[in-house]
Amino acid sequence: MIPMENVSKLPMCLVVKTRSYHVTSFLNKIQPQNLKNKSKSSQEWLTRQLNDPYVKKARYHNYRARSAFKLLEINERFQLLKPGMMVVECGAAPGAWTQVLVEKLKLTSQDKHLKGRVIALDIKSMEPVIGAETISGVDCTEHSAQDNVLKMLGSQKVDIVLSDMAPNATGIKEMDHEQITSLAYSALTFSLNLLKTESGIFLCKIWEGRNTERLASDLRKFFKLVKHVKPASSRTDSSELYFLAKGFRGITLA
Repeated sequence: MIPMENVSKLPMCLVVKTRSYHVTSFLNKIQPQNLKNKSKSSQEWLTRQLNDPYVKKARYHNYRARSAFKLLEINERFQLLKPGMMVVECGAAPGAWTQVLVEKLKLTSQDKHLKGRVIALDIKSMEPVIGAETISGVDCTEHSAQDNVLKMLGSQKVDIVLSDMAPNATGIKEMDHEQITSLAYSALTFSLNLLKTESGIFLCKIWEGRNTERLASDLRKFFKLVKHVKPASSRTDSSELYFLAKGFRGITLA
């Protein structure tokens, strides 16, 4: 440490650079206020949220969460969503993906020829999204909730089943992976009763782990094309990725 009385003897360029470095670092990162009694993990989460460009974009575009951009990116790359489609969404809260679905299917349009439909479910409370049929407080993994959706659809089949379901993370990687894998398999089983043969699409979230390749292998039994997808809006330090499965083969009874 250089004594303060000697700072004036340093070349001016060194003094300016030293001061500039600290000021720039401070200004570039927004620091949350009122952190008293907050845990370290909560403080880190708040800091990350305040400095996340996708959180800012979500607010600007009036999306309920940054996750909207994950579906937007996947759709831009693979052109999944089109007006007139029938979509079932599992794990819809807070409704950001539902907003994207309504937007891409043009379900708020006055065009009466557009016959698309979005049914969005979540165990959590969720504010309605205009243009979609939202069902809160139901567990997508329960047969009663799935039977209710089947009754709503009647004889209609679905173009896409989406699952952004995730458990409350414990921080224990193996346990969290097992839980989200179970949710993905539940959504997959549900989709087998819903999707149109040949054209049906399934998209689900997973956290990478020992079951990732097993799930991919099982998806290939029912779909012609299976891909791993990690949108740019997924945080780089996250193990999150999505499985996109296209071309539902249907179920052949022995």
